[in-house]
Order: sequence, then structure tokens, then C-alpha cells
Amino acid sequence: MRRAGFTLIEVVVALFIAAIMFSIGYRALNQAMIERDALATAQDRVTEIQRGMRVVAQDFAQLAPRAARDTQGTGDLQPAIVATARDNTLVTFSRNGWSNPAGIQRPAEQRVRYRFTEGTLVRDHWLSLDPALNSEPRQRVLLTRVTSVEVRFLDPVTRTWRNDWPARVANGPVSPLTVDELLLARPLAIEFTVVLEDWGRVTRIFEVPT
Repeated sequence: MRRAGFTLIEVVVALFIAAIMFSIGYRALNQAMIERDALATAQDRVTEIQRGMRVVAQDFAQLAPRAARDTQGTGDLQPAIVATARDNTLVTFSRNGWSNPAGIQRPAEQRVRYRFTEGTLVRDHWLSLDPALNSEPRQRVLLTRVTSVEVRFLDPVTRTWRNDWPARVANGPVSPLTVDELLLARPLAIEFTVVLEDWGRVTRIFEVPT
């Protein structure tokens, strides 16, 4: 009596089918891993943008009418908000509400500077509102893959947007600002526009608290 078994052709066919099934399964698993990594990258990017814009919103919501010493160590008073085309600096300003959960002996006011350099939006802050000579700021990268950044200010006198601040001389019949007014002057609102490589243009307008 002959024993029943598999022929060589049947074994080859079975192996061929198994190889096809393995290939299909591997491709599906590999595609799932690729999609998972892409989703994680996209989620990280969304989180970065949301966190960065939230910091910007918190800073501008806490603007303080407080002049500060020049960060270059000259001893000259600088306006509460100053924006000039110098280096990579976008705007420098004073803010209130610096959180202090550790209870460190320091003021609640903070001097902050935004810079745009090498495709990144950088936030600098000093440990004292009036930085000492040669004191180095703490740096934090808020946004990466940035194409351009623009900050504009709504002038309370002319009701027009301007790229520099403060406005040294008012237009029309209004007399020029005094020194004290110049140091403490604040706009009605700040328009913050950032152009990202992947998300395009993002514009936020923040009302300046009175």
C-alpha cells in the first residue's frame, strides 16, 4: 500500500503562494510604518507651530509700558517696544506676567527680543529687565522652517500700520512725542505674520492692552 504525500509540484506551488502572501504582508506592514512615521512628524510640526504662536500671543498680551536699559550696555534707556531694521532683530519689548513657579527672587517683568535667523524664529529673554553689561540672553527656538517674518504696528494717532516703532513724530497737526511718551508709547495692535515652508502664511493680530 502506497503512502499519500505531496508531490514536488504541490510543494513548489505552496511555497510560491506563501512567498506571495509574505510579500503582500510585508508591503502592508512597511506602508503602515511609513504612514505612522509621517503622521508622527506632521503631529510634531503642528504642535511646534501651535506652541510657538501661543508663546507669541502670551508675550504680546502682556506688553508693559516699561522702558529698559540698552542691552548693548550703553546705559541708555530704550523704549518699552522698539522695532528697527538692525541685524536680525524683529522687535524688542518689555512684558509683565513672567511666571515664577519656583519662587525665585526676581521681578515678574521681562525683557524679550524676537529674531529671525537662518530660517528660524528665535525668542530671547534676559534674566533682568535692565540687562547688565555683557549679559547674555536665554534663547529659545519657537519656529523652524520659516521663510520670512514681518511685524507691523497700528499707530494710535494715524490709524495706519507701520513697520518701525516707536513713531518718533506724529503726522498732521499733532505735536512730536515727548521723551517720556516716546519711551512708553504702545501701538493699538500688533500684526504678526510668519511664512512657513510647509504651512504658508500665518497672520495673527493682537490687540495691545491699555
